[in-house]
Amino acid sequence: MPIALHTDLTAALRPILTELHQSPELFQTWDGHLELVAAGGLVVVKSKRAKGVVDSLFWGRAPNAQENKQLPEATAFAAIDRFLGLGAHLALSDALPEGTVLDAAYPHCAVKLSYRKKGAPKAKSLSMIFIGFNDEADAVSYAERSGETLPLVTTRPLMSAKLHEWR
Repeated sequence: MPIALHTDLTAALRPILTELHQSPELFQTWDGHLELVAAGGLVVVKSKRAKGVVDSLFWGRAPNAQENKQLPEATAFAAIDRFLGLGAHLALSDALPEGTVLDAAYPHCAVKLSYRKKGAPKAKSLSMIFIGFNDEADAVSYAERSGETLPLVTTRPLMSAKLHEWR
């Protein structure tokens, strides 16, 4: 079954997150939760602005560490930005079957983001789980090896009960 690459989607997401980090005053509201697992470590970005109040938390866990530690905002956003800058991305179309885990050799990031820019007629939201690769050939090879064990997106746009592209 053919796979659907999501590099265009992650390329569009990257400047939105950069704006959110560098120019939050451009947004009326937002609610974001991103969890990146890469090289055995974890980076989590949680940020919300509602009724003019911003609440943010940035934390992570180093490879082989047991404890989570608070991270500087710039460090957390830089890790997410590096992931989004990879050469190719696949996405899951549904939750993983019980007992299935993603290959730790490939970084993956769960993104749940909704936002409304000032003056925009409506809010936009995205809920996806991305897997990052150096290039398209790596992504295709991974998809072929994964076979039917992983629910990878095969048609776009993805619109399922819990996961969806921009809407």
